[in-house]
Amino acid sequence: MVAPDNDRRGDNAVNAAKRLLIVLMNTDPRNVEELGAPFYYAAVAAAMDYRVDVLCTATAGKLMLKGVAQALSVKPGDPKTVYDWIKEAHDHGARFWACPANLALFDKAEHDLIPECDGLMGAAAMIQDIMDGECRVLTF
Repeated sequence: MVAPDNDRRGDNAVNAAKRLLIVLMNTDPRNVEELGAPFYYAAVAAAMDYRVDVLCTATAGKLMLKGVAQALSVKPGDPKTVYDWIKEAHDHGARFWACPANLALFDKAEHDLIPECDGLMGAAAMIQDIMDGECRVLTF
């Protein structure tokens, strides 16, 4: 691996973001093969001591509801569930957030969320985080 040229990194090299926001909005729990990567990335980044926030919105928001991720496995026959992937990332320090609009859409409340979910993050909070330039964003 070649080290990056410091001259090409510009001012961002000094002010590198220490926070990663992972947004699951195009990930569909019905396509289980899509579900491992976001949580793996969250676990790795958290293990590297980055602050990691994972927002599950749209159909992916169902993953924050009790019982949904527990019933899914990324690989058929694998005993490791999607919930295990979430717990692993959470154990490394990743924080998980549900979208308040999703709760209304699915006729659910905060008490229906898995224990690893730290609460709700609405659109305005997410957009402000991104626009403040304090974080980097990965979308799945």
